[in-house]
Amino acid sequence: MYLEGSDQHRGWFHSSLLAAVGTRGEAPYRSVLTHGYVVDGEGKKMSKSAGNVIAPQEVIERSGAEVLRLWVSSENYRDDVRISEEILTRLSEAYRRIRNTCRFLLANLADFDSERDAVPYEALPPMERYVLHRLQGLVERVRSAYARHEYHLFYHAFHNWCVLDLSAFYLDVLKDRLYCDSPASSARRAAQTVLCEALSTMVRLMAPVLAYTAEEVWEHLPAAVRTAESVHLAALPQVEPAHHDEALAATWDTLLAVRGEVTKCLEEARREKAIGSALEAKVMLAAEGELMMLLEAHRDQLPEIFIVSAVDLVSPEAVPGGAMRSDELTGLAVAWEPAPGKKCERCWVFREDVGSSSDHPTICSRCVDRLRAR
Repeated sequence: MYLEGSDQHRGWFHSSLLAAVGTRGEAPYRSVLTHGYVVDGEGKKMSKSAGNVIAPQEVIERSGAEVLRLWVSSENYRDDVRISEEILTRLSEAYRRIRNTCRFLLANLADFDSERDAVPYEALPPMERYVLHRLQGLVERVRSAYARHEYHLFYHAFHNWCVLDLSAFYLDVLKDRLYCDSPASSARRAAQTVLCEALSTMVRLMAPVLAYTAEEVWEHLPAAVRTAESVHLAALPQVEPAHHDEALAATWDTLLAVRGEVTKCLEEARREKAIGSALEAKVMLAAEGELMMLLEAHRDQLPEIFIVSAVDLVSPEAVPGGAMRSDELTGLAVAWEPAPGKKCERCWVFREDVGSSSDHPTICSRCVDRLRAR
């Protein structure tokens, strides 16, 4: 491969091509990759007189080499590549989110032995299988981006996976299970199985770009998952066809769309200081047709998915007058009211059975059962 700026199409690329064809009868390279010039945040050429030069060594000393590598991957090099303090600050935040996501996953795998505790795919709950389905999409996009040298597509896909799929959804929903369930419960082990699979996949996908962070994470993975001495000796993950489930994905995409509408409603309540946490609320949902059938089928999971204390499914006539009507999901209305009962000091869910155990007067019966199962 010849790698240089676009001016070399008439320079090095051209002259070496003529020389090689004339002397050997073939091109001197198998492929050519050209990139634009590095300019400042406003697209202006860098110069010492303008005071807009940012030296790579200064970035490394201040923010670390990983932030510089992440910046390189985030830019579409086919155009001029912009860099500024504002851009580097944004990339530092993105790196921090990726690193903290990996730290969270590692922290919750501390007691997990993949050979002893892993749950077979067929026995995983639907939400876990949905996350694995989404993970296959990430593998597919990143492998394709690497093959085409489109590293900015890796950056956007990987960052969105950490922020949207994991932090804003799956990890947020999982906290009750990870922190409050008995350590060896099947639900907690199922979650850990997916976290382990996700992190093992993530660390290999990010290794070409975040080389040092990937190696650091690799060293702390469960021993059975580390298939090589170094992450840089391990193969990129392949798409697992058995984990593709389009029907399941369609169901959960709809559930997450409903979750988004519930979040909007509760955010408005928070802005008005009516509630402090979503767990202080009981949500009422009204819908019709297939959407109501879908919600009915997942009735028991809805409080976990929405991270609220209770969910009631009501007819359109029974929904309160001030309910929020969805613009995205036809026929969906969302309302809330204070959750009944008291706050459990252990899981923070409001339940009417808090104090039902004389041995544990400040926690709910569900947490009492979890403590007894330890």
